Amino acid sequence: MPELPEVEALAHHLRCHAVGMTIGRVDVAAFSVLKTVEPPIDALHGRTVTGADRWGKYLGLRAGELVLIAHLSRAGWLRWSQRLSAAPLRPGKGPTALRVHLGTPGTGPGFDLTEAGTQKRLAVWLVDDPATVPGIGALGPDALDLSVDDLGARLTGNTGRIKTVLTDQTVIAGIGNAYSDEILHAARISPFATAGKLTDLQLTALHDAMVSVLTDAVTRSVGQKAAMLKGEKRSGLRVHGRTGLPCPVCGDIVREVSFADKSFQYCPCCQTGGKVLADRRMSRLLK
Repeated sequence: MPELPEVEALAHHLRCHAVGMTIGRVDVAAFSVLKTVEPPIDALHGRTVTGADRWGKYLGLRAGELVLIAHLSRAGWLRWSQRLSAAPLRPGKGPTALRVHLGTPGTGPGFDLTEAGTQKRLAVWLVDDPATVPGIGALGPDALDLSVDDLGARLTGNTGRIKTVLTDQTVIAGIGNAYSDEILHAARISPFATAGKLTDLQLTALHDAMVSVLTDAVTRSVGQKAAMLKGEKRSGLRVHGRTGLPCPVCGDIVREVSFADKSFQYCPCCQTGGKVLADRRMSRLLK
């Protein structure tokens, strides 16, 4: 799933390549992705792109007072092309859900919003106020805007596991499964530590790790072509997606805890005092 660094990089790419261009046409192949009907999607036709923004993991393309907002979910992506085919999209054919032509269709650049797999969760809104998108209206503060005191205030009294809390967009916006693994590894904190019971030292370490991990990922991602971002993300990960490989910090084996439809990774030596956490598929989670 694209998280804060990748979505920021996509917004940067749109600022560099789409701003100032006229939207020639918007094609929709999967009408289920559209979560709004008013204004209609063709209200974008003929408008000039004026900006691109990010709210947590939401991506927005501004065209005057209208904003086209996308949440890429787990398997969605933005695919940029210097020349898109002018042929209309065929509903139900291929991964492309929505296409934005910039300039004259068939001669100019543009982008597709695509989604792989069978679970279709890609969502698109056309609004005049981003806050009317339910997910954006409910977002907590952006992960890179929090001071250590702000972070402490967000976690105070929270009885949830820190892994779960970091990925709760209503608490902190922008962090998903991959970067929460990386942040907790860098902070040397167990994924199952209780969020509201972190010591002052742990809280400071968590904040420092959150800023350093996300800032480094943004620095590596911004300026990359959209097609390169997934590979760039994987190349910078130390524990996430590396089950069975040695931890690059201590050499211990990276372990995994799996759930029904996702998993996360951690290093026992760095994060849990050597204790291996039980896989939930087999038994109760161990603290």
